[in-house]
Amino acid sequence: MDQHESALLIGILLLSISLRVLVAFLLGNEVVVPPLLKDQISYHSLAVRLITGHGFSFDRGWYPFTPPDTPTAHWSFLYSLFIAAVYSVFGVHPLAVRLTQAVLAGALLPWMLYRLAKWIFEGASPALSLVTALLAAVYAYFVLYAATLMTESLYLIAVVWSLERTLALRATLVQKGRLRAPRQGLYLGLSLGIATLLRQSFLPWVPVLFIWLLWLGWRMKRLRTVAVTLAIAALVLALCILPFTIRNYRVYGQFLLLNSNAGYAMYSAQHPMHGTHFQEFAAAPIPEDLRGRGLNEAQLDRELMRRGIGFILADPRRYVLLCLSRVGDYFKFWPAPDTTLLHNIGRVGSFGLLLPFMLYGLWLGLRRNGLSREPKTWVQFATTPPALILIFAIYYSTLHILTWAMIRYRLPVDAVLLPFAALALIHLAQKGLQRWSPSQP
Repeated sequence: MDQHESALLIGILLLSISLRVLVAFLLGNEVVVPPLLKDQISYHSLAVRLITGHGFSFDRGWYPFTPPDTPTAHWSFLYSLFIAAVYSVFGVHPLAVRLTQAVLAGALLPWMLYRLAKWIFEGASPALSLVTALLAAVYAYFVLYAATLMTESLYLIAVVWSLERTLALRATLVQKGRLRAPRQGLYLGLSLGIATLLRQSFLPWVPVLFIWLLWLGWRMKRLRTVAVTLAIAALVLALCILPFTIRNYRVYGQFLLLNSNAGYAMYSAQHPMHGTHFQEFAAAPIPEDLRGRGLNEAQLDRELMRRGIGFILADPRRYVLLCLSRVGDYFKFWPAPDTTLLHNIGRVGSFGLLLPFMLYGLWLGLRRNGLSREPKTWVQFATTPPALILIFAIYYSTLHILTWAMIRYRLPVDAVLLPFAALALIHLAQKGLQRWSPSQP
């Protein structure tokens, strides 16, 4: 990176931080928030309980099934600890968390996407990575969520980091370079571990990622080295999760890998109350026959998961129609009357504005990697960086459409598609310059 590129990147990061800090001050020092951001109250309350010595619990009955003064595993342990750490330093001031997170997300997300773009489009002009970072800096939804007491921003950083580390590992394999298994496995495992601790719904993606890397290692005739690297990454991931698994066993006397929210999410999202049209903010009540049985969260999680799957098996046709209705909830980019002005602006000014460029950039990326012309085959294309990003976007989106779809659950897909939007914008700008530049004598 030359000095000019470094200066431009620093300028973009400063812009990114400034926008997020501004929103942090606008949201202020209160956690009285609209329904779309109500998770903030839960994380704030958990952090206060942590620093006052009450552990992961609430002082009153809490959504969806936690009694007062009872240990809970429903919410992200890592993010609760992050807020508690900020509170322990600055006092119980939500604004301190907003500002801390605004600076972290403002600097790290554009920088990580800058790095990711370099791996996706190897040999491309530095302008492509810089435009990607700029888009991440001003993307309205990213700016908004960076200032909220929710997992979104830190989770986005971890997800992008994991894909960036994966493509760095791929580059080493393709270029026949020296693979430093311990270091690369450590970084990949840390990124996967942090993402999982922030949102356990990331975990189903990990086996797909490992299979892709193992297949790539086999094709590059370096399967053993890749296997060792992934074994280290898996060990680091397991070590990230293990302390909370042990904690859950000590609390509940039963195995609970991490959080107790998967069962309720499956139960509530497939509940017959939705009919065939998903209501993303509707919460299904806990069944009456479970309330009086004294079940702990680990037991409730398993029972609700069983009943959620039962809803699907009882009426597969309704489930298919329900999933189809979730497609609109997941990809919504238009304003809605039941949404606040701030969120409508964020939605239209981010995904709504850049979606055409993301799609056009994906087409350009496929052409760039030879899919639309010989001699590349589908198998050869599947080993390319754009293929990994496309696999992630399709798999991650499908997972949420089949379970619980909300706009904010789509943000990791938005993030990894920004390099393609940057590719489209640069391509169109170059075409425009060629068209309007004066002809040469």
